[in-house]
This record gives sequence, C-alpha cells and structure tokens, in this order.
Amino acid sequence: MKYIPVTGGVISGVGKGIIASSIGTILKSRGLQVTAIKIDPYINIDAGTFSPYEHGEVFVLSDGGEVDLDLGNYERFLDINLYKNNNITTGKIYQHVINKERHGDYLGKTVQVVPHVTDAIQEWVMNQALAPVDNNNEEPQICIIELGGTIGDIEGMPFVEAFRQFQFKAKIENFCNIHVSLVPQHSATGEQKTKPTQNSVRVLRGLGLSPDLIICRSSTPIKMATKEKISMFCHVNPEQVICIHDVSSTYRVPLLLEEQGVVKYFKERLNLPIVDSASNLLFKWKNMTDRCERLQKTCCIALVGKYTKFRDCYTSVFKALEHSALAVSHKLNLMVSSQPTLPHISLVHSDIFNELWISICWADGVLVPGGFRIRGMQGKVQAISWARTKKIPFLGVCLGLQLAMIEFARNCLNLKDADSTEFEPNAGVPVVIDMPEHNPGDLGGTMRLGIRKTVFKTENSILKKLYGDVPFIEERHRHRYEVNPSLLNQFEWSDLHCVGEDVSGERLEIVELANHPYFVGVLFHPEFSSRPMKPSPPYLGLLLAATGKLNAYLQRGRKLSKSHLFLLMEKKWWLPWGNIKVTATVIPVMTACQSQGQLRWK
Repeated sequence: MKYIPVTGGVISGVGKGIIASSIGTILKSRGLQVTAIKIDPYINIDAGTFSPYEHGEVFVLSDGGEVDLDLGNYERFLDINLYKNNNITTGKIYQHVINKERHGDYLGKTVQVVPHVTDAIQEWVMNQALAPVDNNNEEPQICIIELGGTIGDIEGMPFVEAFRQFQFKAKIENFCNIHVSLVPQHSATGEQKTKPTQNSVRVLRGLGLSPDLIICRSSTPIKMATKEKISMFCHVNPEQVICIHDVSSTYRVPLLLEEQGVVKYFKERLNLPIVDSASNLLFKWKNMTDRCERLQKTCCIALVGKYTKFRDCYTSVFKALEHSALAVSHKLNLMVSSQPTLPHISLVHSDIFNELWISICWADGVLVPGGFRIRGMQGKVQAISWARTKKIPFLGVCLGLQLAMIEFARNCLNLKDADSTEFEPNAGVPVVIDMPEHNPGDLGGTMRLGIRKTVFKTENSILKKLYGDVPFIEERHRHRYEVNPSLLNQFEWSDLHCVGEDVSGERLEIVELANHPYFVGVLFHPEFSSRPMKPSPPYLGLLLAATGKLNAYLQRGRKLSKSHLFLLMEKKWWLPWGNIKVTATVIPVMTACQSQGQLRWK
C-alpha cells in the first residue's frame, strides 16, 4: 500500500480536496486502484448535525454516512463509492479509544494521546485503506489521505504526530507527503509572496513531516522566479514545486498536475508499476474539459433554496446541474434565489417583484433542493406554483417534493389547510408527516439515510425512461419526513401521479405531473450519485426539458443529437484531403471548413 497524505498551509479552504481528488484521478488513469480518506479534526462524530454555513453541505454515502463534502469530490472525480469510515473525525477516534478503555483493552494503563490516540489513528487508516471502493471489488493500491484544517492548528496535532510516526511504520518508499500552500499576490504591486509558504513548511518540518511535493495555489500562474525561491527556501528541488492557479473549471486541475510531471515523480518516488503514457480515461477527461470551455449556448436554472449565501451549501446540486448541462452541450447559468419569502405575483410593477421574481420568470427550469425548517418555505411554494402553472420544467428534491405535494393539495385539491408537521405540528391536513422510525430525541444519525431501493409503479414514467426502463433504482436518502400514505389516493385521482415507491409499497418516492413538460419530485437525493461523465437522470431530465430536447432524447432511446456527438468527437468527417479522426486541436479548423461548405457527415 502506498500512502499519500495531503496537508494544507497558510489558510483553510486552500483547495486540498480538489488537489487530492485530482491526484487520485491521474493515478487512476494509469490503471491504479485508488481510495481516499478525509480527516476532520473537529470533535463532532460526523457532519450530520452541522449547519450548512459551518462546513458546507452534508454529503451522504451509500452506507448512510453523513460526511464532509470533500468525500463528494473524491467520489465524483474518481467514480468510486466510499464508506462512513473513510471520514475520520476527532470525535470518532476518541469515542473508539474510550470504548476500548471501558472494555479493558488497555490492561489498566494510563490512556494518553501518545501512544493510544495516535496508534488508533494509524490503525484506522491502515484498515480502511484496504476496503475496496470500485465495482470490481479489488483492493486499492494507493490511499490518499487529506488532513483538514491548517498545519499548526491545535486540534490537528494528534493527527500530524500520528503521521510522523506512521512514515517510519509504512517505510519511506511507501509514504509521500504533499503540502498545499497559498501564494498570495499583492493587489498593488502584483508581487507573489513566498513567505507564508516558507513559514508553513517550517511549521510542518518542526512537527516532523517533510514535504515531498509543495503544491502552490495562486490566483494567477506562478512565475519561475517565485517557484525557484520556494524551492530554495523550502529545501526541495524545483520539479517538486507544483503550481496550480485559478482556472475556469476544477476539472482542469488534473490536467495541470499531469503537465507538470506529477505522475513521473510518483512513479519514481513510490516505485509505482505504471506506464508513462496516459490512458483513455485521461483523454476523455481532457475532452470533457475542452468541451466545457467551448460551450456557447446557455441554459438558465433558478435554484430556490434556503442556504444560498455560501456556495458550498449546495455543492452536489451545483455539480449535478453542471454535469447535466455539459451532457446537453449547454453552459449552465445558475440563478439563485436567496430570499426567505417571495412577494405575491400580483406585485408586477414593484421593485421588490423585479428583484425577487426576475430569476424565476426568466429561468428555463426551476429547482427546489432539500432543506429543513420553515424559513423560506412560502417562497418555495410560490415558485413551485409558478413552475406548475406556467409549464416551466421543475425538479423537486426531498423537501422540494414535499412542498410540491403541499402546493398541489392547496391549489388543485382545495385542501387549504394542507401543510407539513415539520412546519405546523397540528396541521389541519398533514400532507407531510414524521416517519414512524424517526427518533425525535437525538439529531445525529437518526434520519433515513443511505441507499434505498425505489420501485416504479408504472411503465409510463419519464424518470423510468431516463433511468433506462429498469424496474427499480437505488439512490441515497437523507430525510425525516414523508408524504402521508393515507392521502395518496386523493392525489392518484388527479394529474399528480405517484410513479415510484419504496419496496414496502407504503412510502412515496417519485411523483410526476401529467400534461407538463417536466414536473418531477423525488424523495431521494440523486445529486450525490452524479458523476461528470454520468449525470444523474433526474437532473439530466430537467436540463433536457429546459433546453427542449427531452422528447427527442427519449424517442432516440436515450441518445443525444448529432450536434452533441460532434462535441463529443465520436464521429469521422470527410475532408478534401482524406479521412481523419476529429480531435480537440482541429475543432477550429473543422468549423472554418464547415463555414466554407467543405465539411459534411460521412
């Protein structure tokens, strides 16, 4: 097993998660089995009870683990499925050590941070690194370990000490330390400052870890003089200083690492059994990134949510929309409504109306994501009503489905007192109720979590066709409330059809509105399983409907148009000088030839 710990310096949020994911991507492109572990030094057992404004969204794994959003990055980049034990927290470690002490495993010894806590960290990493994460069920060869926070933080000290010891246990040829640091740039002079990185590396060395690679983050490309200065003062060779500047898409980061010889360094440093040439995976990744930057057409989606001040609160939702927009060859224009309530639609001449409703009125599609509590509920209901009555493509996820049912009950079934017991415990018509198995005591880990099976009730379902006409699907859940089973019959006689249910046949999972371009609600969170090259079907359906391509896509058997295939570069073209295979480098030439009438399908 080869271990690659990733630490950060200067500031938190410097991009360690994207760097770790990108390193895993380029190593996987060389045929290696890669897994990832995220260490969060906070005392919480998991991320389940966090406000999204604290650490961003709570990412849900297949086994029900509520974890840090960086594990979502790992899964999307590497196309793997991780487990709750791939996220280590101080709370988990101390709980594990205390349980062993209560059980008498330490034979009466005084339990201390060193060696008991540090040993527990090392054992956890070694055991979890062996867990298969691919569908082929093969044991990983590379384990990338991201240590959250910043070097020097007091809460991270036990983990740094654990890795100081671990580098000798794993042996130096199996241990490669990466340090990610910020290189700030003075706005007045434009000078790139290396002193913060020097200080950060000095602290890291003082704690017993020496960086093998220093990855410098900056807003603009780092100059050679700056790179040489970091090399000299941080005691590494220039080729061990990797520069990653801000780019238009995070999907370009693996390509930047590849261009700077990171794979060659890993091959020599860790003695990896890999070839020098990139595999088809990295070629597809480059094509996807090039396409993403060439897109001209735009699709506007209005996201009506609660946690809109901080982009990380809806990371997986944004990524799922991006994946789907890329699949339909459109650039995503995401318009976020940050208001807790929306004024009545009759205020058409007021400034308030123009400010709050313009994004929804101009949008090609509307999305209401998951959330909790009553704040902003009324605004979401009004947005859903607008999408339903104006025939605008709509997707409701978890809370979005629940509010769609409430809106329909109030305005179409004339159940004016329809509400959720989450918002009104004594609701006159409780359309949404607490789940029977919900534990109202503790908050952590008491929701319906993880992957669950959803069975389609009818053949005439848009989502079933989008998923590929399968009898059932498996998606990840995170919710405490469900649609009241006793009221489902009232909806069945209307246009809002219940097309999917859980295996028990008692819990609603999917609803679709008849006579509408795309009005879909799902109780699960499909965004957690979306991948850059395999977009989530519900989100893909929203983007297809918003761009007017849904019917054609389904009629062609879930195949996209020729224009999309052109962007995918999967067709051969005829030119006066013979047959060639289209690549990204000749796309501009082909476009010029087409304008002169010299290009046609063969």
